[in-house]
Amino acid sequence: MKQFGGPVLFLDRADINTDEIIPAKYLTEITKEDLKPYILEDLKLPGFDPKGEKTRSARVIVSRANFGCGSSREHAPWVFEVNGITAVIAESFARIFRQNMFNCGMAAIELPKEKIDLLFSFDNCPDTAIGIDVEKQTLTISGGGRKEIITFDVSPFDKALVLAGGWVDYADQKY
Repeated sequence: MKQFGGPVLFLDRADINTDEIIPAKYLTEITKEDLKPYILEDLKLPGFDPKGEKTRSARVIVSRANFGCGSSREHAPWVFEVNGITAVIAESFARIFRQNMFNCGMAAIELPKEKIDLLFSFDNCPDTAIGIDVEKQTLTISGGGRKEIITFDVSPFDKALVLAGGWVDYADQKY
């Protein structure tokens, strides 16, 4: 079964759009793997380096509200997938981006602002990581000698998509 979680990339801004996740000029690439080096290339945040170690090692992204807004391209979840990111945690998601994450077998976890604020309190802790148990609907964040366990909700169908590995694998198992 696919493992969810690992080192965290904190993106402390709302309304991160799909053009910032993967710039439109790369949408002509013909494989998912071709998108890999362009992850978050146009995202502008103080101190953020899209080519830096934090981005390269990240397996989970924590962000603010309305993550994945903008155009409805599948390329945005795909660039996360080929870079080993298995989950995005935010206050809310653009509807199509969120469903594309589940369709690709990745977790899109919505949490209330106070829980997102709690996660961001780990931003500068050494070795911060999040483990996600999709089946039990819990996530565990640890770093700097601290640890918190948070529950989350996900619909039974979206959970089934994630646990199956995405829409294609789910369809293969069910039909």
